[in-house]
Amino acid sequence: MTTSESILSPTPGHDALMNSAAVLDLSERGRIRVTGEDRARLLHAMSTNHIQGMQPGQGVYAFFLNAQGRIVADAFILCFEDHFLLDTVAAARESLREHLDRYIIADDVSLDDVTDQTFALGLEGPKSRQMAAAAAMPGPADRFAHIRWGDYTVASIAAAGADGLRIYGPEEDRDSALELLESAGAIAASEEDAEAVRIANFRPLYGVDIDDRTIPQESQLMDAVHFQKGCYLGQEIVERVRSRGHVNRLLMGFRVAAGVAVAPGAKVLFEGKEAGEVTSATAGAGLAFVRAPAARSGSLVEIEGKPAELFPPSLWPAATGSSESF
Repeated sequence: MTTSESILSPTPGHDALMNSAAVLDLSERGRIRVTGEDRARLLHAMSTNHIQGMQPGQGVYAFFLNAQGRIVADAFILCFEDHFLLDTVAAARESLREHLDRYIIADDVSLDDVTDQTFALGLEGPKSRQMAAAAAMPGPADRFAHIRWGDYTVASIAAAGADGLRIYGPEEDRDSALELLESAGAIAASEEDAEAVRIANFRPLYGVDIDDRTIPQESQLMDAVHFQKGCYLGQEIVERVRSRGHVNRLLMGFRVAAGVAVAPGAKVLFEGKEAGEVTSATAGAGLAFVRAPAARSGSLVEIEGKPAELFPPSLWPAATGSSESF
């Protein structure tokens, strides 16, 4: 079944993500454990967000840049008592670890890929927190915060829907954790369901909507960037763009008529002229890079002969923390 067909005839998983609560197996995402006395200093110098001073139980969303200011990966960075956990897309799992390792000179830092030894499940949808309460699962109060729950860690992170929680734990416990969430009423959702819902919510995905050709300001996900944190790799470019106050293109969400699907790669026309290109799409919505003159909320454009309205992309909303290692 194609993504557009799944929207026109919603699956139970898609319906749950949009209207109730669904569970997603996100274990293919990369998880890198960062330990050592210099772990905060290294991550602070390598990412766009403020890492030094983070307390156990806190988390941030950040970009990792190259020297040219291009995004080589994005990640949720969770602070624990004795380590940080980086949660990134599967495609960046190895490249991010190699990128960080390249800059470890005399630092006391170790990078351990724990993806295969751990699981990650998402409980997402507008009723996800009620469902969590039914399973006696704590819901961290702040965005990206996390808390210990028995042998698991629960973080306030959503991949697709308007709200959600992410549960981490040992790989051998994945089935029992999944069964617990489903017994509380969560419906299993597929990768296709999640993809359709994240596009409908204008959620960019690294490797699809943003990549190593993108600078942070073009993504419009500026919660990932802390402008007073001090030096980090790629900062010079980011600051130069900020001082000029201008980029040539911006990532935008768009809506077309309900049920209408357009293809990734389709051209965006503004006032009859080519102004951008679709990066991902589902029936009725999508994301596209659009040239700055047209990239305004409410702008009317044309995609494959169909009228569309532009909107800014969205990050993860604030949710409704101390923590230990998992």
